[in-house]
Amino acid sequence: MAAGCDRSETSRLVSGYERWASSDAYERYIGRWSRRVADQFVVSLEVPPGRRWLDVGCGTGALSQAILKRSAPAALTGIDPVEAFLARASAALSDPRASFRLGSAADTGIPDGAADVVVAGLVLNFVPDVGAALVEWRRVLAPGGVVGAYVWDYARGMGFIRQFWDAAVAVDPAAAALDQGGRAGIAAPGQLETAFRAAGFVAVELRSIAIPTVFVDFDDLWLPFLGGTGGAPGYVATLDDPHRDAIREQLRRSVAVEPDGSIHLEARARAVRASRD
Repeated sequence: MAAGCDRSETSRLVSGYERWASSDAYERYIGRWSRRVADQFVVSLEVPPGRRWLDVGCGTGALSQAILKRSAPAALTGIDPVEAFLARASAALSDPRASFRLGSAADTGIPDGAADVVVAGLVLNFVPDVGAALVEWRRVLAPGGVVGAYVWDYARGMGFIRQFWDAAVAVDPAAAALDQGGRAGIAAPGQLETAFRAAGFVAVELRSIAIPTVFVDFDDLWLPFLGGTGGAPGYVATLDDPHRDAIREQLRRSVAVEPDGSIHLEARARAVRASRD
């Protein structure tokens, strides 16, 4: 168990350990993989050039970058509640069509009908009220506009995170309460489609996006878990050295390593595309 933590402390961590504050740590942990998913997602939306895009929960700009590269937007607005993420996105994407501002999924600050496309990458897992967020997206979306979102399949599709939690639970069974795979929520089968239909969207289509996640060596896999940003890293940050080392060694024993020292896993996301009537 984490140093000084009892069962009540574990319960507190369930709601508080998923910290998303460091843009650098995010890039090492998830950002590098989310960029690959974003490219496939944008292409799958089949949005013509010259549209006005809203990227909800833009983070460090993975999805915004894909939009600018793949869809020739007339304008792109990215919103996020974390200033550090917005600063990184603004610095990385100096395109004059793009702007970034503070906002949340349920309070975008965008006028009615001001977007032709509303998208959200890896956001809905962390939205407290998904229904309220989708109602907001429908408000800002122009009639006939496209809405799309994708979330990691934490239960079955995130290889490196699945391997981590399996190792953590092998060392400390109480860690199972923190495993994102057991709290799939909106990422569970059928939940995305149900939520978008309930919000009044039509032509709801689902798909799966899978990408390879190749780590050059074990350190490339393990060190991002020490960054403190995200679910599993937030949990690791609560541990004392012996407990953290035990999980590291359990993970080292459990992953398959190629002859060159690399580790080949897969990450999968659930994606949805829909329209406003």
